[in-house]
Amino acid sequence: MASNSRKTGVLAVVTAGVMILATYMIFFYLPPIKDEAGEVLSGSFRIFFFHMPIAIISYLAFAVVFAASILYLRDKALKWDIYARSAAEVGTLFSFLVLITGSIWAKDAWGWYWIWDIRLTTSLVLFLVYLAYMMLRKALEEPEKRARLSAVFGILGFISVPLSFFSIRLWRSAHPLMFGGNTGGSGGGLEGTTLQLTLLVNFIAYFLLFLTLFSIKVQNEKMEEELDDSRSAGLEA
Repeated sequence: MASNSRKTGVLAVVTAGVMILATYMIFFYLPPIKDEAGEVLSGSFRIFFFHMPIAIISYLAFAVVFAASILYLRDKALKWDIYARSAAEVGTLFSFLVLITGSIWAKDAWGWYWIWDIRLTTSLVLFLVYLAYMMLRKALEEPEKRARLSAVFGILGFISVPLSFFSIRLWRSAHPLMFGGNTGGSGGGLEGTTLQLTLLVNFIAYFLLFLTLFSIKVQNEKMEEELDDSRSAGLEA
């Protein structure tokens, strides 16, 4: 356990360093960003470099929930349930940040913090699905039943991830494409080494942040399980 704590500590320090670098690049390294007409986009467009990595990492987190849930139902091993609930908690946080950063961007692009655009709507559904997953876990007290039903819910709920990701390809949307399309509210494409490098560094930063939070949560969950086992052994004695 001590070894894992040291590794998590090192990971946290590296994550903090990369996060600082990523934030610096967004506000000081990036040049003024222009749309296809050559007009400079407002500074709020820079939130895209937060928003897109956070969105992709939220999908990754829920993919971990999906995979760990399948493995739990197959093996009935406690570690998979711990991984699933840890990833779900971190993923729910990232999903909430997607809604916040998306709303800020929407206010500048469309004049409103919220419109019922298909991407915004499916992102909200994704957040609510995994919020319901967390509430389900809190509502059930019997450990095995909680783990089993949560795994089933985690597997079924994962359909909201591809639904959200492919929504703007399946239906008409004002939201720009994440990949293979535009990124600017005015139709500007993400071109240029500086922009691409900044986006890449932010992807790395938020991926490391996910790993750090996930690792901390897993360790906390394992310690809680050990404490529960100790209490149970004490009562039986």
